[in-house]
Amino acid sequence: MLHRHTTAACTAVLVAAGALVLTGLPAAVASETPPPPAGPSSTVQSAAATLGADRPSPEVLRALQRDLGLTSDQAAKRLVNEAEAGAIAGRLRAALGTRFAGAWVRGTTSAIVTVATTDAADVPTIKAGGAEAEVVRYGLAELEAAKAKLDQAATTTKTIDAPVWYVDVRTNTVTLEAAEPAAAEALLTATGLDRALVRVRTTAERPQPLAHDLRGGDAYYIGAARCSIGFSVMSGTQPGFATAGHCGKEGNETLGHNKVAQGAFKASKFPESDMAWVATNAEWAATPYVKGEAEKNVEVTGSTEALVGASICRSGSTTGWHCGTVEQHNTSVTYPQGTVTGMTRTTVCAEPGDSGGAYVSGSQAQGVTSGGSGNCTSGGTTYHQPLNPILQTYGLALKTTASQPGEAGKAGGTWAAGKVYAPGDQVTYDGLTYRCIQSHQAQPGWHPAAAPVVWQRA
Repeated sequence: MLHRHTTAACTAVLVAAGALVLTGLPAAVASETPPPPAGPSSTVQSAAATLGADRPSPEVLRALQRDLGLTSDQAAKRLVNEAEAGAIAGRLRAALGTRFAGAWVRGTTSAIVTVATTDAADVPTIKAGGAEAEVVRYGLAELEAAKAKLDQAATTTKTIDAPVWYVDVRTNTVTLEAAEPAAAEALLTATGLDRALVRVRTTAERPQPLAHDLRGGDAYYIGAARCSIGFSVMSGTQPGFATAGHCGKEGNETLGHNKVAQGAFKASKFPESDMAWVATNAEWAATPYVKGEAEKNVEVTGSTEALVGASICRSGSTTGWHCGTVEQHNTSVTYPQGTVTGMTRTTVCAEPGDSGGAYVSGSQAQGVTSGGSGNCTSGGTTYHQPLNPILQTYGLALKTTASQPGEAGKAGGTWAAGKVYAPGDQVTYDGLTYRCIQSHQAQPGWHPAAAPVVWQRA
């Protein structure tokens, strides 16, 4: 957890709490060839245009240059490539079904997208779809089922010395990170898993929440503690913001960055998840922005989930604006307070006080800072609570910069703006059936007939 307490006693509690962990960046490739066009014809708006990736803010570009060692041109190309790669992977995931084994991007500008399958017969389909193919042993569903068994075993088995586990699509394994081999063995024994599915990795990391004494990244206060705002949200006409659950409990009152009365926690969950939302009073207005470099606003246009390997930036009230890459989705991590599941692991650094702060990929909201290890001087690894589950759990609508009102859906259709959709979900719209190919909250104007980046005809 990354909130900060301003008293010595609270600091002691925090040290006992949890941490952030860092891994290296993906190796740059010497020669990169962008994937060929795939999916909708050139007359249809590109994924990059739909998601706003072709119009990045200067703050995003500067941070990517600084933290990933890119030129301005490389940073711009990377954001466009990652948006297109997400659409390619989404379409291929739908085509492969249970044979799909994950997708990721690589290269300095993320110009290469790889899609894994359990069937070599899918290789031509994958290549024709604009991706490189990798044939592996286990499908993503099988790996996720194995990880779910670890999650279940963690409810009755001590995991503080084996604190992190996740599905690693790049190695086609469930990876278990452990400081003590005996702890890993105890957890695996409790699951009865086929050991071929699991890779045990030795680590010295001890993740902890990053808490410290309505724009994403700005500070807010809960008594003597400080956390960071994630994203502005609306619950009907009630404004508020999403943040980390460990920052406060339901009913806890909050003060804003200026120490003025702000609102109160409407709901909170930690551990198991690390999610919460604060309902603010009439003095605070929800805005579709995250605080970037030098206090500049970075716009939020949606919540489409980024692929493994994609660039991602974080805003927090202690360390400000930093970037890195997505390492794994669906990661479980054990803090001293308990195990939290469904986290995303990244190479972005963070420190106490950054808890709850916003993660964005391009202009797409990703999640709120949970915890990790390391710091922004020597580097670290962080975990964030994905945003879409927060929106779905609490029935919240992400505040975005959508300029057009769009529509609520055609008469008789099941698609609805504001609803969170996962890959494989099916809806009807204007008499036709569509399948979701990328996790997102439906935004005005992103109806299935107009947004092939996240929907395809079923």
